[in-house]
Amino acid sequence: MSHTKEVTLITRGMPASDGAGVRLTRLIGNPQLKDLDPFLMLDAFESDNPDDYIAGFPPHPHRGFETVTYLLHGRMRHRDNQGNEGVVEPGGIQWMTAGRGVIHSEMPEQENGLLQGFQLWVNLPSHAKMTEPGYQDFSPEDVPVETWENGTEIRVVTGTTERGTVGPVKNDYVTPTYLDVSLTADTEFVQALESGSHSFIYLIEGRVYVGDKEAAVSQGQLAVLSDGDRVQLRASDKPARFLLISAQPLEEPIARGGPFVMNTQAELQQAFDDFRNNRF
Repeated sequence: MSHTKEVTLITRGMPASDGAGVRLTRLIGNPQLKDLDPFLMLDAFESDNPDDYIAGFPPHPHRGFETVTYLLHGRMRHRDNQGNEGVVEPGGIQWMTAGRGVIHSEMPEQENGLLQGFQLWVNLPSHAKMTEPGYQDFSPEDVPVETWENGTEIRVVTGTTERGTVGPVKNDYVTPTYLDVSLTADTEFVQALESGSHSFIYLIEGRVYVGDKEAAVSQGQLAVLSDGDRVQLRASDKPARFLLISAQPLEEPIARGGPFVMNTQAELQQAFDDFRNNRF
């Protein structure tokens, strides 16, 4: 028997600042929602004031997890100490596996205008924390868009929709689903998800009613979902846009210190020592 996921928590996150002073909203990784295994952090940024974002994220290290950058508006240039460089554009995605260590920067490619997007941190299992760094970069044209007869659009970053559209990102660690869904008014959306997965939605625009209990989730809110094997929701009498993100939990110990996420304190201290001694 199918079990529909219901809303267990709704949060607006908390204001935060990261990098060299980029203003953002920390939706996961705050006192109200410390993490949602395997998701360690979710930041949403949106501003047309250059003072809020122009300083960007100068060179900084990571080890032990993956960072996912997804832009809706604006451009962000990535550079790292592995010789990689590229620009994430609106609708584009960069899924970076930091693995054993990488030092990178993310800097806005604009001096004015709207910058809007998300950065998600996804944990790596213990056996993969020291893997070689890797990148999956996809331009907007590389991300498939499923269009329904009524005008609903689903951009598929990773995972498979009910109609069989498959996203380009490959990840065998936590079998994630990452969908950007734009629903027309009064439209229902159903998506199968693995039982036992940890899932959430974030409302970019509009309002939706989730599950059999039809819990209302509005613009700027993140809703954590219960266990189940499908998510079912309906847009209000106006269009809605949301992210649906889901993955299997790792259920491993987390030792976290700034830009490093390991399984033990000893591994965490080793990460700091390796960084200080230029072993990244």
